[in-house]
Amino acid sequence: MSGVGQVTSGRPPRRYFLPLAALVGIALPFLSGVATQEAAAQAERLIPAAAHALPAHGEARPTRAWREFCGRLPAECKVDLAQPELIELTPAAWAEMVAVNKAVNHAVRGVTDQEQWGVEDRWDYPSTGIGDCEDIQLLKRKLLAERGLSRRAMRMTVVIDQEGAGHAVLMVRTSRGDFILDNKRDAVLPWKRTGYVYLKREGAQGSQWVSLGRQADPIMTANR
Repeated sequence: MSGVGQVTSGRPPRRYFLPLAALVGIALPFLSGVATQEAAAQAERLIPAAAHALPAHGEARPTRAWREFCGRLPAECKVDLAQPELIELTPAAWAEMVAVNKAVNHAVRGVTDQEQWGVEDRWDYPSTGIGDCEDIQLLKRKLLAERGLSRRAMRMTVVIDQEGAGHAVLMVRTSRGDFILDNKRDAVLPWKRTGYVYLKREGAQGSQWVSLGRQADPIMTANR
């Protein structure tokens, strides 16, 4: 994620050549048996101690690329108020989160929007088998929602990374706090252990995003 969706090249966007279902098929072999009793028992031992929730601080404007994504695929941006805002972090749910994060990270090759689309910032599903940070997180959310996790509890989030660049992650809001799925690492971490400054995320009440007040984890704060 490097910009706000402005066109910086006259090169037309590439056409999709791999259906999303095919890409999901690439990831699914990694996930087989994730929710088995044995995996769930192992996950119980691996779930981190409770993380703090990351509170919102008023409304924030969505990125232009997000608004364009919602214009193309409005159903993907709809908030179902009947779904819970938090996921009960059972061993099975934790195992699903860890497996999906790793599987998609390994299934999708990372490229910039400029390389793929000829634009600075575009949010989309990585149907070509390539994509950048937000594309990869969108696919993770889709897979997890299809496996029964509350979509409303999984919020696209904009941060500043350790290099001072804009970056998108998937924040999964749970009964044990907020955890981050990230294409930069296979580990699923509490938000305070990522080294990021948190700017804003999707809201859980509608289309409006919420501000996270530039909250940083202790490592990031100490390094600034």
